[in-house]
Amino acid sequence: MSDIEVQAKKACATYAAMRDEVSKAIVGHRDIIEGVLIGFICGGHVLLEGVPGLGKTLLVRTLAQVVNCDFSRIQFTPDLMPADITGTNIVTEEGGQRRFVFQRGPIFGNIVLADEVNRATPKTQSALLEAMQEGFVTVAGTSYELGQPFFVLATQNPIEMEGTYPLPEAQLDRFLFKLEVRQSNVKELASIFESTTGDKTPKPARVAGAEDILSIRELARAIPIAPHLNEFVARIILATHPSNEFAPSVTRQYVRYGSSPRGGQSIIRAAKVKALVDGRYNVSASDIRQVAKPALRHRILLNFEGEAEGIRSDAIVDAVLAAIPDVPDTIKKL
Repeated sequence: MSDIEVQAKKACATYAAMRDEVSKAIVGHRDIIEGVLIGFICGGHVLLEGVPGLGKTLLVRTLAQVVNCDFSRIQFTPDLMPADITGTNIVTEEGGQRRFVFQRGPIFGNIVLADEVNRATPKTQSALLEAMQEGFVTVAGTSYELGQPFFVLATQNPIEMEGTYPLPEAQLDRFLFKLEVRQSNVKELASIFESTTGDKTPKPARVAGAEDILSIRELARAIPIAPHLNEFVARIILATHPSNEFAPSVTRQYVRYGSSPRGGQSIIRAAKVKALVDGRYNVSASDIRQVAKPALRHRILLNFEGEAEGIRSDAIVDAVLAAIPDVPDTIKKL
């Protein structure tokens, strides 16, 4: 067995252990758990959307228990200020002399829970932008590097709920995935009630550390992707734009703006991790199709007609995937 195969096998085992431990506390929502773990390993950030009480915050806390990383929580409220997130300079006195010392905010953690992120004003929401994209925080002209891994998992309530501020498009684009947390079924709810109201509470074990996550991330980035699959992703991104030749009729009718190139980068990064944790050292078209929806649903802006008719961005992604072939005609002829 080659060294790469050994590393890949270890990565699969670590991922499976993390998924199983998180599942001890989170009943059901298998796709949400896998999406969060893939986002964490990718080095991207994940936005969870759902009504209150569905376990979004518990999921993040459980992940922090399973992985030996620093965890911090930011509760977003309308009066939260940017300095409450990034930190600020404070005056200290030592030896009779006063000087400014930077006091780090909660953004300086490996796993950061941005709870109810759309409860805060756009000014405060934007404080996350530089940290999420660049891995730095700048205060008073000085930049401070964030530790690795750095993972923001934000939760938000549906935008039609009272007291919410829609996230700016520029900030939405910083999230690798947007995952929609839906209501549990009867059996899942019964299991939740049993585990949370009894005398025995599930306690997930710590099965991985920061070094393990960074090692899997590096291994995943080295996974090859065929040129025609790179082109497949490029055609998917272009097909989300209403004026493009690849766009299906539903895109032309209901979409105002399509995905940015970050959407394609997110698909490829996530597909590589998906292939790795499934025990394969190559990306398939199936991997791309499986991660396309969470990677694109928050990057497609509907026009007035689409919003008026209640069209969901997921339906646009489904139409795009149905219209774009896995293999271009030029390759089929060869």
